[in-house]
Amino acid sequence: MASLVRHVTIDCADPFALADFWAQVLDGTVGEDDNPGDPEAAVESAGASLLFIRVPEGKVVKNRVHLDLQPQDRSREEEVERLLALGAKLVDDRRTADGRGWALLADPEGNEFCVERSHAERVALGDA
Repeated sequence: MASLVRHVTIDCADPFALADFWAQVLDGTVGEDDNPGDPEAAVESAGASLLFIRVPEGKVVKNRVHLDLQPQDRSREEEVERLLALGAKLVDDRRTADGRGWALLADPEGNEFCVERSHAERVALGDA
């Protein structure tokens, strides 16, 4: 049997704060034993398990790996607005007039991620 991905691990300055942000993004939970000031914090959700680990250096270049999010119960635009309200920043808007494309956002520590169209939006344009 092949290996399975246990966590996607993300280096950061404040593991608990970033885990809290991503728990809200993914409708997940921060680990029961994780507390502010801990050197690591985990998020469990239906779609992914994320592990945030404190490192001394800050992010200086573009991510080599990033997450692509697909909204489950709302449109891409509604999800982008929700994430901006949680503290994400819009880095680049790649949405197109025909409804395709994506929005490139960054979490509170600058880690980039994309918000793609929902499944319903993909079906509506014949892209599913």
